[in-house]
Amino acid sequence: MTWLLLAGAILAEVAATLSLRMASQGGGSKKWFIAVAGGYLAAFAFLTLALNGGLALGVAYGIWAATGVALTALASRVLFKEPLTKVMGLGIALIVTGVLFIELGAAH
Repeated sequence: MTWLLLAGAILAEVAATLSLRMASQGGGSKKWFIAVAGGYLAAFAFLTLALNGGLALGVAYGIWAATGVALTALASRVLFKEPLTKVMGLGIALIVTGVLFIELGAAH
């Protein structure tokens, strides 16, 4: 259950960040700020519940932040046609590797 809560935190944070991009575009509707605020509130609520459920802070925060960065970069490429270079792809691969090492280290 805690992993589902963490996944909810990640998805809410990514949705809020993508909504922030929409809200910041010239001529964009300021109603996107409602989604920004709601997404970040939901993200912190889900993260808090995941921590209350027993996930270690270092593991939960590391996975939350790293996965959020990677998913936001990928979604920005698809939704906003932002660049995703080979160097950025390598960075995402390093993030995934780092998260795996954090999880493996926590298991010991």
